[in-house]
Amino acid sequence: MKNYEKYTRGYFMPPVPCFDWVKNEYIKKAPVWCSVDLRDGNQALVIPMSLEEKLNFWNYLVKVGFKEIEIGFPAASDTEYEFCRTLIEKNMIPDDVTIQVLTQSREHIIAKTFEALKGCKNAIVHLYNSTSVAQREQVFKKSKEDIIKIAVEGAKLCKEYREKTEGNFRFEYSPESFTGTEPEFALEICNAVLDVWQPTENDKVILNLPVTVEESMPHVYACQVEYICKNIKDRENVIISLHPHNDRGSAVADAELGLLAGADRIEGTLFGNGERTGNVDIITVAMNMFAHGVDPQLDLSNLPEITEVYEKMTRMHVYERQPYSGALVFAAFSGSHQDAIAKGMKWREEKSPEHWNVPYLAIDPKDVGREYEGDVIRINSQSGKGGIGYLMEKNFGIDMPPKMREAFGYHVKGVSDRAHKELMPDEVYAIFKEAYVNKSDYVSVSEVHFTRTNGITAQLNLNLNGKTISREASGNGRLNAVSNAVKDALGISYKITTYEEHALEKGSQSQAAAYVGIAANGTTFWGVGIHSDIIDASVNALISAINNSNLLK
Repeated sequence: MKNYEKYTRGYFMPPVPCFDWVKNEYIKKAPVWCSVDLRDGNQALVIPMSLEEKLNFWNYLVKVGFKEIEIGFPAASDTEYEFCRTLIEKNMIPDDVTIQVLTQSREHIIAKTFEALKGCKNAIVHLYNSTSVAQREQVFKKSKEDIIKIAVEGAKLCKEYREKTEGNFRFEYSPESFTGTEPEFALEICNAVLDVWQPTENDKVILNLPVTVEESMPHVYACQVEYICKNIKDRENVIISLHPHNDRGSAVADAELGLLAGADRIEGTLFGNGERTGNVDIITVAMNMFAHGVDPQLDLSNLPEITEVYEKMTRMHVYERQPYSGALVFAAFSGSHQDAIAKGMKWREEKSPEHWNVPYLAIDPKDVGREYEGDVIRINSQSGKGGIGYLMEKNFGIDMPPKMREAFGYHVKGVSDRAHKELMPDEVYAIFKEAYVNKSDYVSVSEVHFTRTNGITAQLNLNLNGKTISREASGNGRLNAVSNAVKDALGISYKITTYEEHALEKGSQSQAAAYVGIAANGTTFWGVGIHSDIIDASVNALISAINNSNLLK
């Protein structure tokens, strides 16, 4: 590819090795979550949310369990200001929830921000200024000392306005474009801000380390975070926060490795909506922890509802393969996958294990509001006997013999292939019913009676091409006796190779299902009988198999 030479690595490794994070196997507790859907997420929308939509989305974020929510930039527009005031004046902020607002390091903006926050029970004032080499040289044309001065002056103004504004306020500082900043300088400017704010145990300060633009692989970011965690002043009174963007597609990895490196807090959005390629997807990070047996401290038990609300509020679409949330993430079309899932689910039913471990399913779909039927086993031309059999058993109580499952699987795949579409469960059952159940295309039984002498004798009346044929024959059981009578009446020859029966559990009305396979001319033909009487079901299954054979054609 041309022009690759024009690019170089724009990030900086810490001045000393910082690889202790590698020793941590997994994230052992949930971070503090801060949703920025109403700020970062909203400003990334083609059509920003209206006040009403913001209020509705706010209520839903609270319902999901977010305790910190960044609501916007009150000094930026009338809508942002009004949103902040509405939440406060209408007492819409629960006592255990904190709003967060963003402000630049400029006095008139800080003044407007505190004006918007007047009377707020709990708020975080989030101060930021850019610190990267590119921003310093190209945008601000200022030295490191000048950039530190901007941050310090902003910190002092925030402290002054807090003292004269009614409400309860905490502080957050972001060296924006942290990933393009020398770690030593990021540390210096953060410490300078902390010198002003003087954090304590009861007044902790949030230091946010944003991946404003992803410039490195995730392990580099983890080293940068670890460096700050190890060297920042008053670490015990500082909350290290991460704000990853997704330019390189690694925001989730940035967040996870950053937490391993010592961070305490994550700022992100539902489904990763945000500027450019988006913010970190909080749902994915949280569900990854959930899949490791860690409580994420968010209620994600109804992802379909969360998706619906999000799509309505943002006019965005959740991608079908989005981790955990997408419509198809639990769907198995592949025959081998379906077979493994079906066997895994059956093993769980038999063994009742404590922990989840089903092939191809990282978590139990039911834990996030999804269903096995229709969500997991999906039928198309790629499907196999295992998946189709599992669907028929779970949805309709039909438990076919293994060889019949194989034959029916090929039949269903053929229908899907010719129609070039996915088949819904009801469509699969309709195919099954048309192909096998109580068939009477050529011959049917109108009446059958049994007597017991030395064995079982069957007297039956057959209908064939409008004519009634009566026969009597004996056998070592009812089905064998009927089969012998049918062979004699029709002058045909075959062998019963399979017979199975069971009660129907789903929608049965006390019905039974019988399955018969007959071998003739080197081919096996299948029939199914469904009836309230198991004997009638067995006879219907045999006659169905004969009708499906080539013996009468």
